Amino acid sequence: MSDNRLKLGALTALVVGSMIGGGIFSLPQNMAAGAGAGAIIIGWAITFVGMLALAFVFQQLATRKPEVTGGVYGYARAALGDYVGFNSAWGYWISAWIGNVAYFVVMFSALSFWFPMFGEGNTGAAIICASILLWALHFLVLRGVQGAAMINTITTIAKLVPLALFILIVLFAFKIDTFNLDFWGKPELGSIVDQVKSTMLVTVWVFIGIEGASMFSSRAQSMADVGRATVIGFLLTIALLIAVSVLSMGILTQSELAALKNPSTAYVLEAAVGPWGANLMNAGLVISVGGALLAWTLLCGETPYLAAKDGMMPAVFSKTNANGSPEPSLWLTNGMIQLFLVITYFNGAVYLSLVQLATSMILLPYLFCAIYSWMVVQRGEGYKSGESTGKDMLVAVLATVYGIWLLYAAGLQYLLLSMVLYAPGLLFYVWARKEKAQKPFNGGETILAILIVALGIYAAYGLVVGTLKL
Repeated sequence: MSDNRLKLGALTALVVGSMIGGGIFSLPQNMAAGAGAGAIIIGWAITFVGMLALAFVFQQLATRKPEVTGGVYGYARAALGDYVGFNSAWGYWISAWIGNVAYFVVMFSALSFWFPMFGEGNTGAAIICASILLWALHFLVLRGVQGAAMINTITTIAKLVPLALFILIVLFAFKIDTFNLDFWGKPELGSIVDQVKSTMLVTVWVFIGIEGASMFSSRAQSMADVGRATVIGFLLTIALLIAVSVLSMGILTQSELAALKNPSTAYVLEAAVGPWGANLMNAGLVISVGGALLAWTLLCGETPYLAAKDGMMPAVFSKTNANGSPEPSLWLTNGMIQLFLVITYFNGAVYLSLVQLATSMILLPYLFCAIYSWMVVQRGEGYKSGESTGKDMLVAVLATVYGIWLLYAAGLQYLLLSMVLYAPGLLFYVWARKEKAQKPFNGGETILAILIVALGIYAAYGLVVGTLKL
């Protein structure tokens, strides 16, 4: 049995593989679109502290509460009850598959460097080819999670090579005068606070996946490995992200970076060394996103499966095939990705809009995990008598404050838009509760359900009349 369980290397690759996807290749433009170099550095400093705290939260919970499996979903449910736990699973799941739609868009945008028919990644040709790739990955994962995790490990190593070359080349081509130009941003970018806020959804987007090991905790060989994989993966990833983002500002100015097409690293390297640099980075992105899509197909399928095993989703999603893959969950997930790929063709949704929507869906689940960590430390659960809890309490407080700051930085618009996607989850939750002959809600959960649906209807109306938009 143990031979089929995921070891430290595979778990770390899942964390790194799910975090390093398309986001890092688009980072120079995404960050420069709303901020100057000074604000970007402040944004990374806040993100480093906040995300490190969150990484330690996942490590601490894996150690202190090994009986709570399911990662983001399991911790939210343990903290705040069944309905909040369900919404955490639902929000995380939607964030994951919308993120996959964004990955398909940016992958075919990169391929348009050689094949112009793919345009910005949402042309007819791009959608058809993305759909073929989607279902190829679907049937690969149906052959077994263990085999897919091994392939993910290989692609994770492959994607690090072009990124390491990018950092090395850009480091030598870096110009301090370019970096210092409009260091605190041009007046049209707004105040420093506004600029820092503009970086937050982008920095969270590139870190979604930090919980990858904890999502597979029930399949891990050791719970201690889950915590170690989370921290190792975080430290490796943030070093790469900061280097790619900050060093690019010494090659092109803020306004030049903001005007680039994505994946922007290709055009940064082209400015540094010529056309072969763009070829290298576009090829690197295709490999990287291919690996990330595999990691996220695994994560997407796992979330409804874990929730269904606990009776939070309809029982049909708890079924697995002969290879141990959560087949009904994967069909639902990839069916939704297919639907949204078609919508991007008709709606012209661009990469950054999808990224911001996907990120907004995961802000509440992350906050719930931080709150649960705080509760565990306060109660002393999993601690020996007399064991110090000071460090863990500091981590839990920092992660909670960071979670609240992210909600503020995201702004009301994306919180409202996320409610459009949270509201339909009510139907799946009520279905699951009826199967178990249980009351759908207890106490305040009824008020929460009404609030989510009301906000979802209000936001949907806003989208129709144009007061809200992606």
